[in-house]
Amino acid sequence: MRKPAILALPAAATMALTTLAGAAQAEARTGGASVTATASSSASTVRYAWLKSCKKKDGYLPCGSWRLALGNGRDSALTDAQVFPRTAKGKIDKQSYTPLSVSGDGRQVSYFRKKDGMLVVRDVTTNKVRALPRSVSKLPKGIGMGDLATSLSRDGGLLTIDYYDEDGKVPSLVVNVRTGKVRKIPADAAVAGFSPDGKHVLVSRGTAENTTQLSVYDEDGRRTNTQVVPQVVANNSPIALADDGSSVAVLITTTSAKQRVRVYDLSDDTVSDAVDVRLPKNESAKRLEWTPDGGLKLWETLDWTKTGETYRVVVRTLDIGTGATATLDSFRVKSSVWAWWLPGE
Repeated sequence: MRKPAILALPAAATMALTTLAGAAQAEARTGGASVTATASSSASTVRYAWLKSCKKKDGYLPCGSWRLALGNGRDSALTDAQVFPRTAKGKIDKQSYTPLSVSGDGRQVSYFRKKDGMLVVRDVTTNKVRALPRSVSKLPKGIGMGDLATSLSRDGGLLTIDYYDEDGKVPSLVVNVRTGKVRKIPADAAVAGFSPDGKHVLVSRGTAENTTQLSVYDEDGRRTNTQVVPQVVANNSPIALADDGSSVAVLITTTSAKQRVRVYDLSDDTVSDAVDVRLPKNESAKRLEWTPDGGLKLWETLDWTKTGETYRVVVRTLDIGTGATATLDSFRVKSSVWAWWLPGE
């Protein structure tokens, strides 16, 4: 398998990541087309990626370019990213959207490139684009661009591809973005996340007895851990796998809307005592991640009561021993959003 090509974008004239607000902009022309760009010094990590919703004759539909809300307050458009997916029959579906994912550290974004349909990973801090091997970008028979989901590891070094085929026979892929090496995950398993160091992949599958099985695969595609998990683990989310490839943190929301955290040990099949998490009652858990110091990072949302739409995200540290939290970031989510994704989702 050939290594992926690295496409550096050396000048503003070839930059596809277009900053829409903030710093002074320079305009250049390439092949008769006008491209607007800013200097790379204004780059920042991604808070969330989003796609606008526009009112059409038949209701609301996705529209515009994929956009990145950055930590420096700016908003950027990925003008080279495919928005509307191409179906298995080659037609463009304007009622859906092509998948996009953001790495856990907010520095890398993966998407299908508009001009050639290649899966690429862009470093938003340097604007370098790395194209994945054609064998990865080429979709299995009967699968369109909208019939899959992708996710990036924390540093963007690994990309998973989950295919949604009707027969459930197409295995998921784990792609090393830097080398192009591909390993496979059984078709009946869904990718649930990476360990922070990217050395372990957590997957989930439903069994014939209506139970949930969690398994862990290492960098070589070997299964290192597996258990049919207790109900308290199977029925709650979000969850997060630690670097040891065994500890799974589980965020539990009780019937009284209180939040608790437990740690499930995949090796021993044991669950720790619950620890109450100190949070406002009006927040909902969205995403969970282990940190290098053995703590947790938690993304919480605030949602409108009438519509259920999210209007704010709060990012916090979480002490797994005491349940204490501390705010790291807080930001509003734009209105009229068709779809949006946090880093690591």
